[in-house]
Amino acid sequence: MTKPTPSGVPDNGRRRLLAGGTLAAGAALLGPFARAAQAAPRGAISSADYLALDATAMAEAVRRRQLSGAELMAAAMARCDAVNPRVNAVVMRHDERARALLAGGAGRGGALAGVPMLVKDLQTQVAGTVTTHGSRLFRDAPPAERSSTLVERYEAAGSVVFGKTSSPEFGLSTTTESRQWGQTRNPWNLAHSAGGSSGGAAAAVAAGIIPAAHATDGGGSIRIPASYCGLFGLKPSRYRTPSGPLRYEGWFGASVGHVVSRSVRDSALLLDVGHGHEAGSPYWSAPLERPFVAELKRAPGKLRVALVADALTGAPLDPAIRRTLDDTVKLLLGLGHHVDADRLGLDPRQLFGSHGAVVGAALLATVRDREQQLGRALATDELEQVTHHILRNGATVTGEGLYRARQGFESITMGMESMLAKYDVILSPVTATVTPLLGALSLDQAYESYARAAMGSAAFTLPANVGGQPSMSVPLGWSDDGLPIGMMFTARIGAEGLLFRLAAQLERERPWAQRRAQL
Repeated sequence: MTKPTPSGVPDNGRRRLLAGGTLAAGAALLGPFARAAQAAPRGAISSADYLALDATAMAEAVRRRQLSGAELMAAAMARCDAVNPRVNAVVMRHDERARALLAGGAGRGGALAGVPMLVKDLQTQVAGTVTTHGSRLFRDAPPAERSSTLVERYEAAGSVVFGKTSSPEFGLSTTTESRQWGQTRNPWNLAHSAGGSSGGAAAAVAAGIIPAAHATDGGGSIRIPASYCGLFGLKPSRYRTPSGPLRYEGWFGASVGHVVSRSVRDSALLLDVGHGHEAGSPYWSAPLERPFVAELKRAPGKLRVALVADALTGAPLDPAIRRTLDDTVKLLLGLGHHVDADRLGLDPRQLFGSHGAVVGAALLATVRDREQQLGRALATDELEQVTHHILRNGATVTGEGLYRARQGFESITMGMESMLAKYDVILSPVTATVTPLLGALSLDQAYESYARAAMGSAAFTLPANVGGQPSMSVPLGWSDDGLPIGMMFTARIGAEGLLFRLAAQLERERPWAQRRAQL
């Protein structure tokens, strides 16, 4: 691990990039940018101009030699130095690694040319660096010998990783707080959670450190932080992106990696880079009709939308979320879509029970592997209270229990796909409650109080994980206190293209990128 030397990025007046444009207006990004670049000498990009760019625009500017990867990296590091002490999103810095890669010629070309990247500190490796999974048990783990396949794909496309973002212990909470890394704060209100488990990724993007950040979702961990932080977050279909090379699936396929981002087009671009089968994996995803970025130029058509407003946890909707849901229905109707109220028809006991058995067994295997590596038993203070509870439950899962959990996954998949044979997408809130205060969902409390608090944040996202469907959070509302609220859209397995077409339409109708957290 390396620590940065704090430094500012001077603004020499060069490159006024977005004269009245927005991230959704793709062509407008490069016109003013190119003219400004031609009129001024090379130098450091200003902080304002850096914040105005999404990853797509950054890469295009580098390919056109209007910016360099080194300039973008310097701006990202400076922004991190300026705001991260307040949000605690980036918990490990690998500045020297990034500079060495850039000096060696990395980041000069490719779909992600020169784009700075952060990787979530959970089940995702960056060669030569430590992955702690948000746990003290792994704080002294050996550095990875190679990067995860997804990270390799990002960097092969020109992106450069310069650090890792926070995760709760083993990704087990819908907030991002841990004994290992402390509390990650929401840039929109520092007293509130950024969500979890990809809260560090979401806080980093919402704070403007980078325009898109790697994230994972095993129960809502992309969509919940995206909702809480005012970002776009799409969980791909099961097996759409690789989980190797150390393993080929997470939680029986419930967990999948992608990103949170400011713009829809960045999410599409990064999924184009990251998706696809990896060597040796027995799992395959549905083939693409066309690149995801090409989907953004196509109309979604008139969609059949199922409105699901009842949480499987029984949690009532916060009034602000209800208002946002009602407003989203009006928006969809105005765009020509057809909306019918319906219910998922899933058994909550089967859903949560199957997922819980798989997560508990996986945690048990992870802890036992670490104990063997350390040559000693786990110390009590090396795990948090809720993690200990899940670990004890994992030890009670029998072979039959795990087999039945897998059958439960198949049953949920069939139920979701059956509903999506009648509808194109399912609309629901992402959560039943607005962004909670820090501490409410910490794993370092009695399990019973944690479970009660989690009923609201875990109210809607899990079916798409267990069922394997792609699902996205779109920032379409705000609470009375100015906190973001996302709405969730879920489609049949393999239908990410449909979701991107709908997301692009919603982004044009209700653009969100111009509204930013003030830090």
